[in-house]
Amino acid sequence: MIPFDEGRARALLAAACTAAGLPDPVGARLVALAENAVFDLGDPAVVAKVGRGSELYERAGRELGTARWLDGQGVPVVRPYLPEPLSADGHPVTFWHRLAPAVRPAEPADLAPLLRALHALPLPPFELGRRDLLAPVGRWLAAAEGHVDPADTAFLRDRRDAFTAAVADLTPHLVPGVIHGDALPRNVRVGPDGPVLLDLETVSQDLREHDLVVLALSHDRYGVPAREYLAFTTAYGWDVRDWPGFAVLRGARETASASWVAQQVPGNPAALAEFRRRVDSLRDGAAEVRWYPF
Repeated sequence: MIPFDEGRARALLAAACTAAGLPDPVGARLVALAENAVFDLGDPAVVAKVGRGSELYERAGRELGTARWLDGQGVPVVRPYLPEPLSADGHPVTFWHRLAPAVRPAEPADLAPLLRALHALPLPPFELGRRDLLAPVGRWLAAAEGHVDPADTAFLRDRRDAFTAAVADLTPHLVPGVIHGDALPRNVRVGPDGPVLLDLETVSQDLREHDLVVLALSHDRYGVPAREYLAFTTAYGWDVRDWPGFAVLRGARETASASWVAQQVPGNPAALAEFRRRVDSLRDGAAEVRWYPF
């Protein structure tokens, strides 16, 4: 298997730019490297997302369609530059209009009104699918095979199975509907005209509590200050921690978050250290152990 690193992603990007009639992206700036490699092309004012594998192609197409629909509904979102994903050696590549520079970092309180607007929408005229956040766990762990302790991957697979069953039995407090699926301040850009929602690949039709558990976990695990979390819950109008199902959805999210790091472990000692930190804290039931964004 060819490793998905910056060099590989740049080669795929170059092929996609040629197919799209865009200039050679030799000077493109790498913005992020995770499920996708994200590049700022500079000139033109376009951002490209290169998917890690062919299995993400359908999701990439759905993200573009979702962005167009949300834009039509008046939700401020990033806008597609090309209407459909391109394929570069089987990898999906999508192109987006680059947003205006941020006027300041996004805060949790910036996220709340976007979620309120999203959660108020009717269902779109196309299938969104459920937010099965545990579905990719097997793929993420498989990407780290030979690089992590098999006992750790077995532990996470067992957690996945247990929480998959538990999530299915939850009784929601909010009416299910459209959700973002990865509702974090890092997926918001505060530009000159206000906050804009990014990374729409996990927009789904599911429990709206999913979007609120994300920030609660960020407060518990990633160091979001209590005052910022309070500003978020005040602006949204409800604290998901008051919901009886919170512990189940939090546990599922923790399992997915620990497994997600695994795909970055090969060749990356820092990813391995963070993976071990997360798995050890879950195995020990140490809910107070700080995790670090990766």
